Amino acid sequence: MAAPLLLRGIPYLRLRLHHQHQDQHRISGSLFAIPRRLWCTAAAPTRSDENLSPTDSATADWSAGDLPKNPRCEDTDYRKWKVEILRDIEPITYLAKDILHSDRYIDGELLTAEDKKAVVDKLLAYHPHSEDKIGCGLDSIMVDRHPTFKSSRCLFVIRTDGGWIDFSYLKCLQAYIRDKYPSHAERFIREHYKRGSG
Repeated sequence: MAAPLLLRGIPYLRLRLHHQHQDQHRISGSLFAIPRRLWCTAAAPTRSDENLSPTDSATADWSAGDLPKNPRCEDTDYRKWKVEILRDIEPITYLAKDILHSDRYIDGELLTAEDKKAVVDKLLAYHPHSEDKIGCGLDSIMVDRHPTFKSSRCLFVIRTDGGWIDFSYLKCLQAYIRDKYPSHAERFIREHYKRGSG
């Protein structure tokens, strides 16, 4: 039953596609040429110019509002910066995840001098409360279980007075991104960090 109904619609679909193809050819000769197929969408322009002659179409007032809206092609500048941000934070993100989630360090172990320097310079320095975390002075960085969330491992600042306090490497990364890429930071953080800017 459904098949005969579908078959009856095919001539109408062909006719519609034929008219769209003709419209695209007529418009492509104008000063404001619109490509046959936009790279980010296959939809034709939403404006109907079937009644325009070829000379009228040359003076038709085409604007961005006439083109189909597609969020993927709205902000090419953001896409460029997104790649740049990912490239920038990738090495320190990889190091932090490797420290926390591999068997390189057991619970309660201090970071090597090389890893400590990278974590302090590229993460802790950007923490929104880094001065409070360091307090009287930084002795070392340790990996251990979070005192409240026992299933989570995190980084701890070991102070020169023997005190210690945990810090989030994600907060450090987010603060770094906000500092270095202020125009695109909030969108990037919303897209790439589940809990956002918290």
